Amino acid sequence: MSNFSTQLRTWLLLGALSGLLVAIGAVIGGGALPLFVLLAVLMNMGAYWFSDKLALRSSGAQPLSQADAPELYQDISELAGRAGLPMPRVFLIPSDQPNAFATGRNKKHAAVAVTRGLLTLMPRDQVRGVLAHELSHVKNHDILVSSIAATLGAVVVWIAHMLQFSMLFGGGDDDGNPLATIATIILAPIAAMLVQLGISRQREYLADATGAKLLGDPEPLAQALESLERATQAIPMQANPATASLYIADPMKAFKGQGMSKLFSTHPPLEERVRRLRAMRSYY
Repeated sequence: MSNFSTQLRTWLLLGALSGLLVAIGAVIGGGALPLFVLLAVLMNMGAYWFSDKLALRSSGAQPLSQADAPELYQDISELAGRAGLPMPRVFLIPSDQPNAFATGRNKKHAAVAVTRGLLTLMPRDQVRGVLAHELSHVKNHDILVSSIAATLGAVVVWIAHMLQFSMLFGGGDDDGNPLATIATIILAPIAAMLVQLGISRQREYLADATGAKLLGDPEPLAQALESLERATQAIPMQANPATASLYIADPMKAFKGQGMSKLFSTHPPLEERVRRLRAMRSYY
């Protein structure tokens, strides 16, 4: 799938979230709605501005100096230069599971956090593949896109809570359709979550494709994803569920089952990501 197609699907999913809000508005009204919308927007603006600090703190990440990891700094500097990005801040997560994430509201405030396991268990070319993927998230403005999706999703959830509160205390409109209201309360938050998950997955595919271009070869990233598939199942990591979607591979995979859990996964299947990357080899 092309980068344009992935970008288009992402914005179509954002449009679907907006459409969901319009559909809810057709079911309800009320003077309290603008207040809930404003509150959700303010909450997510705060999350956007402070997302890097929250993510780094929750993962236990500590600043990593160039003296302690010269090869890592060299690789990040080279790949950031290729991507047209300034050098990000570098952090180390004290976990033996190979993994990494990038955070920061824009390219000037970006940070890349890698686990101890990534540096000790994976070969350098695969580490470079992981770094290229994470820097691609910064290049593609994924924090901004995720923040927009989070804002819209939060508005949907707040409205559903408001509806539930209104029905419990008899504040609903007698002329409204109670079945439609109940359906909105139950289904709207689920629909919003699924759309947000869809956006997260599309951004992962896009970061893979952009990372392959930065490397000039998709194979190191494909091999890295295969290694991460095995490692995340074998080496548990007590990650914060709120920030698990930031990592290149689901850090909590060792604790999860299969079946329906895949439907609610923030990450696309690693085997599908590898397949798409290797399908790109003919272009290099």
